[in-house]
Amino acid sequence: MVKSELINLIAEKLNTLPIKDVEVGVNQVLDCMSNELCRGGRIEIRGFGSFCLHYRPARNAHNPKTGEKVATIPKYTPHFKPGKELRQRVNASCDSVAIKDCPPDSDDD
Repeated sequence: MVKSELINLIAEKLNTLPIKDVEVGVNQVLDCMSNELCRGGRIEIRGFGSFCLHYRPARNAHNPKTGEKVATIPKYTPHFKPGKELRQRVNASCDSVAIKDCPPDSDDD
């Protein structure tokens, strides 16, 4: 699903709102989440999951095509950890929906 599909799906479910208002709402939520991560904060949405930053220190790497040695810079990357309810819903859907690489009955809670 891409953002435009999400906006259209929400607009269908909330048919009293114009699609432009739904688009503004989705963009505001995403902006607020991005801003919180940029400030070094953490986002927790109960039943869905949490977002935080993981620190990646500088390291020595190489270009796989040329073999040239390169040094990477330290950086922070966003990390998502799914919540228990989301994991359970996804695992339960393995029986009814064809999901790529969905292993049979894994108890991951």
